[in-house]
Amino acid sequence: MSPERPFHVLVQQVRAGDQASAAELVRRYEPAIRRAVHVRLSDDRLRRLLDSMDVCQSVLASFFVRAALGQYELDTPEQLLRLLTTMARNKLAGQARRQRAKQRDARRIEAAGADEGEFIDPGTSPSEQALRKDLVEEVRRRLPPEVRGLQDLRDQGLEWADIAARVGDSPEALRKRLARAVDEVARELGFDESSPD
Repeated sequence: MSPERPFHVLVQQVRAGDQASAAELVRRYEPAIRRAVHVRLSDDRLRRLLDSMDVCQSVLASFFVRAALGQYELDTPEQLLRLLTTMARNKLAGQARRQRAKQRDARRIEAAGADEGEFIDPGTSPSEQALRKDLVEEVRRRLPPEVRGLQDLRDQGLEWADIAARVGDSPEALRKRLARAVDEVARELGFDESSPD
């Protein structure tokens, strides 16, 4: 077994789309995400529809797409763990809200199965599913032109402070502008309902 990559190298390689790095990230963080979901998955009706692996795969798919778009700046493993567990809580809460809003009969859903396309195919690994270039390219294509320019600068490896110096706004405002645009496209494409800012 090869030694673990240093955290900053792992994140850079995941952002670049490296499959081995994505697999290592899954290996390192999947158990913690599943624990976070399992602890919060207390509603019996929701537990019949979902399990921790469903939510975990959805979180990882969303993370890999957003990481490839340069949305996250992560300096420590603890920051990444907080981000992933927050995403898991948000996805679980979104599922609970959807179930309550539709006032579904759980017996009817159990017979029919979860909504088609709700989560990633369990036969496909999260890294293979999420790192497909066509999905990332579709997100990029749908970004408004001014936000796509920010994305291009992030793709060049520039930090938000450097981008802010070029564009003339605060780093945090630019980061949030890109995050909101990606959130909107993610909702349009149906692969994400929310993400922490």
